[in-house]
Amino acid sequence: MYRAWTAKIVLMLTALAFLLPAAAQADTIDKWIEVFQPSVLSKKEQRKELEWFAKAAEPYKGMKITSVAEGINTHKWEAKVLAQAFEEITGIKVTHDIIGEGEVVDRVQRQIQTNRKLYDIYVNDADLIGTHLRLDSALNFSEYIKGEGKDVTNPMLDLDDFLNLEFGQDYDGNQLQLPDQQFANLYWFRYDWFTDPELKKAFKEEYGYELGVPVNWAAYEDIAEFFTGREIDGQTVYGHMDYGKKSPSLGWRFTDAWLSIAGAGDKGLPNGMPVDEWGIRVEDRIPVGASVERGGAANGPAAVYATTKYVEWMDKYAPPDAGSMTWSEAGPTPSRGNVAQRIFQYITWLSDPAFNSDQSPVTDATGKPLWRVAPTPHGKYWDEGMKVGYQDAGSWTILKNSVKGDDRAAAWLWAQFCVSKTVSLKKFIVGRTPVRKSTVFSDYLAEEEKKGTYGGIVTFYKSPVEHMWTDTGPNVPHYPLLAEQWWKHISLVTTGDATPQKAMDDLAYKMDELMGRLKMPKYSPKLNPKKDREYWLSQPGAPKPERPDEEPKTMDYDEMLKQWKGQ
Repeated sequence: MYRAWTAKIVLMLTALAFLLPAAAQADTIDKWIEVFQPSVLSKKEQRKELEWFAKAAEPYKGMKITSVAEGINTHKWEAKVLAQAFEEITGIKVTHDIIGEGEVVDRVQRQIQTNRKLYDIYVNDADLIGTHLRLDSALNFSEYIKGEGKDVTNPMLDLDDFLNLEFGQDYDGNQLQLPDQQFANLYWFRYDWFTDPELKKAFKEEYGYELGVPVNWAAYEDIAEFFTGREIDGQTVYGHMDYGKKSPSLGWRFTDAWLSIAGAGDKGLPNGMPVDEWGIRVEDRIPVGASVERGGAANGPAAVYATTKYVEWMDKYAPPDAGSMTWSEAGPTPSRGNVAQRIFQYITWLSDPAFNSDQSPVTDATGKPLWRVAPTPHGKYWDEGMKVGYQDAGSWTILKNSVKGDDRAAAWLWAQFCVSKTVSLKKFIVGRTPVRKSTVFSDYLAEEEKKGTYGGIVTFYKSPVEHMWTDTGPNVPHYPLLAEQWWKHISLVTTGDATPQKAMDDLAYKMDELMGRLKMPKYSPKLNPKKDREYWLSQPGAPKPERPDEEPKTMDYDEMLKQWKGQ
């Protein structure tokens, strides 16, 4: 009898040993479900997804992996909150480093060159897709999820729900990079000033047309002139904001589609073909030149016009300290309350409390924005059918030659966790960098949109024009090498040491020289022979010959919203 009771107790204790961890894990999952509110999923659906992560990760429990991303609010939240949640749910410890964007690119490049692992996975801009596809450096997720990674691929991943999967795809549609966050570069303006009857009347009297969202650069320039030096709410205001410090971020100011916005490239989405927004001509996937002499457009009339307007507007209409600022310093500056509009505003900065707190000069007493975002005005060389603006798409990237086996599987689980439907809506609320359709079309954001909470960001992402804002695309053969040239040459214009034409000539010829030296495994550049500029300028499309100035055109913001909703 004693033995029978002993056996029963052993059985009960054994059962309890199994039940306790399961109960603890259920409590852990329930705890994080509450943290990840609101969500597009019901709590039952969230529990199902998180339980899948816990089960799929069992073979990798106790592992440590490393990832890295640039320093924006979205990634800081991943490092602070999602990494802890992932470890508690899966048992996999993640160190998610936050460093500068330039440093991320440098480390990607170093890992590719040495095949020595620095990180298991990167949030690496999809701007590098042309580099990855030519160097054959990134894990092909399309193949991985069907084969080796099948057991660690979330059945609720739902790739069709992502907003812009094409940003991370090669020419054949293979997914080499998976979007983790994206933010558009949009036009930002003071809606309260643009709708002020007295200011509208004064503008109409001075310029002969209505003050509104500028459709083109001609109108943007008039509005910049109108507001600069004007006294509003007891302060002197400026009609433009920009930055010009000699630093890598000055290069992004141009490579992030400034030439395309001016109209330098060809028609085509997501990127111009055969000439893209960097002015690089690509034929049959082969880059053949950036200079006009080789069929490119980096030093053509549209590129020089883009550079000229950049310098002119900063000198005439921006705050005096703008020229000494970097990207990160200029981003929050309009929140001071003395800037009327900005043609080049990355919306990631709009997650800063400076733009949203009830103490901010650019919100009302309840913290609702007095500003709005709208489509980017385009330059005089822009043609219907071209991309209109730029989107940054920080994307999960595994460098396949240095990350394999269990490390690869654990890293893929972590990436999927960060873009899961369970967390994506909450992540948008924190960082305002959406990647899923279900996020931007959620009932929660629809209600917030009615209240004006996000100043038009959600409205833009739901609009029929969102697809016209794209990333750099696959035509740039070696992003780290070529991107470095832009700020070095553009900075000579900002300091007055070179004319726009001279700077763009030198830049185009330098890109030609570097591309001519590249020897890449796939679609390696092969330069066109040089021809007279006039030959190429007389051909259809880009590079485009000189054009006359446009008539300024504006559009009422509220009327524009009605048109979007009608479509």
